[in-house]
Amino acid sequence: MNEPGGARVAVYIDFDNIVISRYDQVHGRGQFQRDKAKLNKADRSKTAPDIAERLERATVDIGAVLDFASSFGTVVLTRAYADWSTPVNADYQAQLVSRAVDLVQLFPTAAYAKNGADIRLAVDAVEDMFRLPDLTHIVIVAGDSDYVALAQRSRRLGRYVVGVGVAGSTSRALAAACDELVIYDALPGIAPAAAPPPGRTSEAQLPEPASVPSRRGSRRPSAATAAGETDLGTEDPQEVATRLLERALRLGQEKDDADWLHSSAVKSQMRRMDASFSEKALGYRSFSDFVKSREAVAELDESDPVRLVRLKPSLTAP
Repeated sequence: MNEPGGARVAVYIDFDNIVISRYDQVHGRGQFQRDKAKLNKADRSKTAPDIAERLERATVDIGAVLDFASSFGTVVLTRAYADWSTPVNADYQAQLVSRAVDLVQLFPTAAYAKNGADIRLAVDAVEDMFRLPDLTHIVIVAGDSDYVALAQRSRRLGRYVVGVGVAGSTSRALAAACDELVIYDALPGIAPAAAPPPGRTSEAQLPEPASVPSRRGSRRPSAATAAGETDLGTEDPQEVATRLLERALRLGQEKDDADWLHSSAVKSQMRRMDASFSEKALGYRSFSDFVKSREAVAELDESDPVRLVRLKPSLTAP
């Protein structure tokens, strides 16, 4: 139901980006390009049943993405950008049409077979914000840094910007440009991607899904990282979250001149510093559980209805 005065959400999906990123996450970095010829055969289930099975394992649940978007308010506009004549994308048409998604046809141009989704998507989004001033939220389903400028412009125009990306293929710069960024694996109803088969990670180490706690050290940087674009999978997400919590506590104590801080305020500060932070994506049911797991950094007081948290006294300056 479209509630008068309620939040109104527009969703923009760079479909190739999310499908390719998910395939590479499941089967190994760069695997989509290696399998591309077989993937785009209309009769692949007969000529290459192994490829059909691998594509099935990497299927993107667009319904879960749209359901997540609807948690912010009424979804009034949804567009997906891709070359819908290719079999890989055509497989999704029924799923998308059933959710009233507008399929925007893009054709590859130039020798690099790029379809210009980022430019078309950005132009449409900015035009929609001026044409529909009642839009309150912009959801960008993509992970690369091409969308940083769009996220920044949307925020300057007063919209709340949400990003949805795939672990290992999402730019940290995009996360910083959004008000909130969620990894696809962390969406309700999505099972975390299993590790790629043995041998698939020999060419480049695939980052673990953000929803699975990890104790591993640093990873080999992705191609995007080597080109100067840091993705969200190049560091241990658990260690990143611990450092984020410590910084938020130090900032809160200096600002408020108080040892104990409201846990909700600490979480909000963490989200402002890193829009990709999510305790559920790290494997914790609540923010309190997350704080408890960081006993070397923080202390939690649950004796009061309002939960309080403070930096470990041993870490504070004398």
